Amino acid sequence: MTGMLNRLETYYDAVPRSAARAEEFGPLTLFVREGAGWPYYARPALGYGGEVSVAEVERVRARQRELGVPEAFEWVAETTPGLRAAVEKSGLVVHEHPLMVLEGAGATPAPPEGVTVRMVGADDPALPSAAAAPYAAFGVAPSPDAAAQLAARIAAGLTHLAAALDADGTAVSAGQHQPVGQVSEIVGVGTLPTARRRGLGLAVTAALIADARARGVETVFLTATDATVARLYARLGFRTIATALIAEPAS
Repeated sequence: MTGMLNRLETYYDAVPRSAARAEEFGPLTLFVREGAGWPYYARPALGYGGEVSVAEVERVRARQRELGVPEAFEWVAETTPGLRAAVEKSGLVVHEHPLMVLEGAGATPAPPEGVTVRMVGADDPALPSAAAAPYAAFGVAPSPDAAAQLAARIAAGLTHLAAALDADGTAVSAGQHQPVGQVSEIVGVGTLPTARRRGLGLAVTAALIADARARGVETVFLTATDATVARLYARLGFRTIATALIAEPAS
């Protein structure tokens, strides 16, 4: 399992660099997004698994405040066990999420009647609604150029987008995978509140798996919200291998 976790650490360090600059703070790296889009976070420097002090966490938090970005940290508990105590002592709240890796080819659930699930290209008429659907699912307002930013990433091969489309071609669920070499993470799978409990998120995830495999990706992984969601992803062949931690200020 250590080999798999090391592979994911390399991915975690590489994937933000296509849209962010990295600022180094000793055992921690702060990724700062350049341009519009979801803000990034701080995480352990690649290859570092030792202890982290409260003062080092506070240095990063001060820089995040200076930049006006969220005071957020993300890491894998099993890879960097020495970070949690320092983060919690600094006053942040840590949330645990199942980190899951796909085993095998993955199942292919059929979408409900009247819904089409497919990949969406950079110039696809469905892209605007597919870009907006996850934001609506998570209750977040998209930036004005979110669709344009996503189209540019798709055109550059950095992101691949799948969507579940209703009869009029509007996306009611969508998600992405972001390959780096032979590893890709499935992210941002979200379904409109009015279309939930129909299996659309799993159908979109299955389409992303198929696309990743067709592109030669060997390791497909994701982070589930909680154990209940993890059981749903297990139907597609995902297995929990570790715990992803996300730290943020108390709400």
